[in-house]
Amino acid sequence: MRYTLFDKVVNELLLVARVLLVLLFVLFGWSKLTDFPGTVGYMAAEGLPLPTLAAAVVILMEFFVGLAIVLGFWTRPLALLLALYTLGTALIGHHFWTMAGGERMANMTNFYKNVSIIGGLLLLCVTGPGRYSLDRR
Repeated sequence: MRYTLFDKVVNELLLVARVLLVLLFVLFGWSKLTDFPGTVGYMAAEGLPLPTLAAAVVILMEFFVGLAIVLGFWTRPLALLLALYTLGTALIGHHFWTMAGGERMANMTNFYKNVSIIGGLLLLCVTGPGRYSLDRR
């Protein structure tokens, strides 16, 4: 069965989906970019090696890759790259299996939220950005 209603607005829905899918990355990436010293401090507190480099990678992935996906620039490969990054952040930042109580539940929620975002990014990787994108120009 075909859904002709959706066929007429596929490109518009892909644009809205791209924006909504990476909104979180762009907003939090911007806050990390505008408070770079704080971001470096957070990376150090999390025990990441080379916290300055880690902060730069996080900002690159969240803000700049997120913005590129909103604009529909290199959408498919960047969606795949951001999916892999999101998997890494889930494993590094939300390791609920080592926690107990409320901390475990909060991190389990965030871990599976990341897994859901990965699913959306993989769909975007397969479908492409749609007509309203730099990729189509």
